[in-house]
Amino acid sequence: MKIRILGLAITFLLPCIAAAQTADEIVTKVLAARGGVDKIKTVRSQRISGTIDFGAGATGPFLVELERPGKMHIEVSIQGQTLIRSFDGKSTGWIINPFSPNKSVEPMSAEDISNIADESDFDGPLVDYKSKGNQIELAGKEEVEGKPAYRLKLTSKKGETRSYLVDAETFHLVRWEGTRKVGDKEVPWESLFRDYRDVNGLMFAFEIDSDAPGTEQSQKIIADKIELNPQIDAAHFSKPAAPAAPPPEQPANAAPPASDNPPPQN
Repeated sequence: MKIRILGLAITFLLPCIAAAQTADEIVTKVLAARGGVDKIKTVRSQRISGTIDFGAGATGPFLVELERPGKMHIEVSIQGQTLIRSFDGKSTGWIINPFSPNKSVEPMSAEDISNIADESDFDGPLVDYKSKGNQIELAGKEEVEGKPAYRLKLTSKKGETRSYLVDAETFHLVRWEGTRKVGDKEVPWESLFRDYRDVNGLMFAFEIDSDAPGTEQSQKIIADKIELNPQIDAAHFSKPAAPAAPPPEQPANAAPPASDNPPPQN
């Protein structure tokens, strides 16, 4: 699943003001506000943990682990069930989705593999964007939550477009706009990024709120901890173990187990 978010704001274009700076100048300031490209590239691995809320009581912990080059491991636990997505950074990925009809370990589809590069690139699409085949243009200036923001329109090498709105004063990313696949459909998806904090010299948003306009799809991510360069078990990027089969249901009149006491804790 893709960890992405939205925010609703009344917008208006001010192209004459935006023309004062070029897209490249704004990208340079955005990366400097994060902590600088050199600092960003010193990060070899990253671990993010916290809570994700899909609404309607569907709330639980999440874990995201990333490691160069392009390795990724995600766990999301809801109502005692854990969804897992792992990618080896090359060409193979796996999914365990306990909320789907098939609850076994499944290989990622070709489409998943094609799209996963954005998720597993924790440098982000703005770092070395030209060498990644991305094109960026300055598409104006507007307000996000009452503050002026520049709109950068990014077109990927696959022809997909998305927008990054950055605060005109701090140059932190404050909103992301694009699409997200829900079922078999691509739906508009927006994100708001809040609560920026310094983690070892790099700035991260610890709260991301999303939603799809006109639908009930939404999510809120609250990061409790962000670790840079942690040691990550290599097995997390390989095929996960198959989930344990649920115990067989006992008849209503079956005898209770011999003991209801939990095992002693060491």
